Amino acid sequence: MNTATATKIEAILYLKGKPLSVSEIAEYAACDRATVEEGIIELMDSYAHRDSALEVVETTDGYSLQLRSDFQDLVQTMIPVELGLGALRTLAAIALNSPILQSDLIELRGSGVYQHVPELVELGFVRKRRDNESRSYSLQVTPKFHQYFQIEQLPQPFDNDQKEQQLELDLAVGAGEAGEVKKNDNEQLTTDN
Repeated sequence: MNTATATKIEAILYLKGKPLSVSEIAEYAACDRATVEEGIIELMDSYAHRDSALEVVETTDGYSLQLRSDFQDLVQTMIPVELGLGALRTLAAIALNSPILQSDLIELRGSGVYQHVPELVELGFVRKRRDNESRSYSLQVTPKFHQYFQIEQLPQPFDNDQKEQQLELDLAVGAGEAGEVKKNDNEQLTTDN
């Protein structure tokens, strides 16, 4: 294995700042998958044998270069982010609905969004771009959000049909405490009281 290739892979992982698949790394490094796999093994071995604050780890999304878990407490002390509860809730709404139009976020969270979004953009947690199809802005979380909060993948929100089905189920289960929950011929939930 060529150490120059391992070093190039290290640079790619550092610059991208997010997990990359072997195929993505091969594309950026302009080499084949086998060479990338050898380079990753060499890189992981190299980090394992030196006293470094960084490590190469494999996640479900691919390989990434990150701070060792032993040093995660430094992130909180060295890079403190003080978000108010409202801004934190706005950030959560953006993360769970990413990408979301700012106008939709205002409907969801209220006018406080006008103060929260610039703060979240300045902190680097949110990217704000003009939406081509409306006069609003499109908002989405950045890789910094995922790194800072150590979240690899966010749960996917329900679509409207799933929300309605879940609400019906929740209501039926609540009513089911007083009677038995059944499905009728139209696949709707009913209760016997």
